[in-house]
Amino acid sequence: MHRMSDRPARWTQATVHPDMWTDPDDDPRTNEGPGPDGEPATLRDFLTDYRMTLRMKCEGLSPEQLARRSVPPSTMSLLGLVRHLAEVERDWRNWISDGDPLPKLYGEKDADFDGAVAEQAVVDAAYADLEREQAATDAALAEHPDLGERVGKDEIAIRELLVHRIEEYARHCGHADLLRECVDGRVGQ
Repeated sequence: MHRMSDRPARWTQATVHPDMWTDPDDDPRTNEGPGPDGEPATLRDFLTDYRMTLRMKCEGLSPEQLARRSVPPSTMSLLGLVRHLAEVERDWRNWISDGDPLPKLYGEKDADFDGAVAEQAVVDAAYADLEREQAATDAALAEHPDLGERVGKDEIAIRELLVHRIEEYARHCGHADLLRECVDGRVGQ
């Protein structure tokens, strides 16, 4: 169990709002001007921001820090989250398809977290897997521009798949805030 003295001091790179991750003018998620037009563009914009947030939470850490399970008894780590989201992106394509499910990337249940070990090759592979799976799922969903269209064996609406992806990333970005703060004290935003 962690004692308070074992925890890193809270810190941030922000100067304007010291409880934020970064200053608003330096935040790559901040877009000038009006928001996107229409529901599909709005959903994609939110998904893009959450994906970027996850990457930001992992920036500047060593393989050991990325693999650290810093909130016991959870097996969750930042690297495990990257691997988990690659696995989840792949699984969402199974919901779109009527065919046989794609094989798991990392194996049995929780292998995405259990296999998140402090090796640079594992870190590099996790990021490559995530980028590949995100692109493949984005491409599969782009073939269905009607958000009300029902697809796959369960006849799930494209809108539901898009919103579920946003929810998954948003939930895990909250986990990433806590994990990162435990690793090096960097506060969330």
